[in-house]
This record gives sequence, C-alpha cells and structure tokens, in this order.
Amino acid sequence: MIYLLRHGEVEGASTRRFIGHLDVPLSAEGERQCAAQAERLRATGLTAVFSSDLGRSRRSAEIIGAPHGLRPTIVPALREMDMGRWDGLTATQIKEREPAAFADWMSRIGEFPFPEGESVPDLLARVAPAFDAIVAGHAGRPIAIVAHGGPNRALLCRMLGLPLGKLLALGQDYAALSVLEEASGGWALRRLNERPVL
Repeated sequence: MIYLLRHGEVEGASTRRFIGHLDVPLSAEGERQCAAQAERLRATGLTAVFSSDLGRSRRSAEIIGAPHGLRPTIVPALREMDMGRWDGLTATQIKEREPAAFADWMSRIGEFPFPEGESVPDLLARVAPAFDAIVAGHAGRPIAIVAHGGPNRALLCRMLGLPLGKLLALGQDYAALSVLEEASGGWALRRLNERPVL
C-alpha cells in the first residue's frame, strides 16, 4: 500500500506563483494540514516515509512519519518539476512577459518544456525510477511518499495508464492523500486527492 501525499500549504500560497525548485517553507496552515493527515494515517502501520529534498516536502514527511517514529528518507529525484525561468512568477506575469510561450504551455499540457526547465516527460523520467526503487525495496509493506503536485500527477498518470496530457485532471491539493494498492499486474487507485480534515 502506497500512501502518496502532496506537501502541505506553503507560505505565500495565495499568490499562486509557480514555485517548482524554489525552496518555499510550509505555512502554519500547511503544518496543521499535515498533522491532520498524520493522525489519519496513525493506524496504517507505516514502515517507511520518503520525501523530496525540498523543505516543504521534507517537513511534511517529518510530520507524517512522527506518529510511527519514522524519519523521512530523502530522495532528491522526487523534487518538483523544474519550471526554469518561470519559477517564482504568477500566471499573469508569465502571460505578460511571454504570451506565446504561455499559450503554447496551455495548449500542450504534458508535453511543453518549461523554458530553461523540464517537460513532464523529463519529470517522469526522473521520478519513475526513484518510485520503482522505493516500491521494490518495500514490497508488501505500507509506506508513505510525500512529494509535489507535478511528480504525483505524473506518477498517477503512469500507474493508471493515462496520457500525460491528462495530468491536470488528477487533483493534487495541499496535503491531499492518494492511496495506491498493488494489484495483479499493476496498481489500483483506492483514494484520490483526499484533503485533510481540520
């Protein structure tokens, strides 16, 4: 059983900036969200917790693992997509600065490479081997993986056999939980994007 979570809310979330590789900390609300999910997962018998190396994910994973006495194993490959020169900008700012590129991104979600950054296939090529290694090393044991909206969506598309262009159809709210269970020949999605109950 894989408990796949997105990190909690970050400081400055209301600005809706593209934060990608920027190391933005959790907000107080994000800490509360993760604590609520940690309580929800208290009885799951987690045996390991994994996190990207960005602070917002690492801190979320620390909170999730605490009831089980677990410290997160840091896996840099689980890091959010590199949004290149768009990191730190809002959609409005990008539209004003690079309208053609922004329109291209909107029309080719799942294919478009962020300027000086990654495309979703680039992201999946980085994240999928890390996920596979984690799963192979913990077969049959419940684990939590705390990452980001981009990696989580890309992994869900892959595991469900969906084209990457559909990734935005898979919600990934702050601190939301998705649950995947190994099934014959693949994965079964048991829960998707369940928000913390505060």
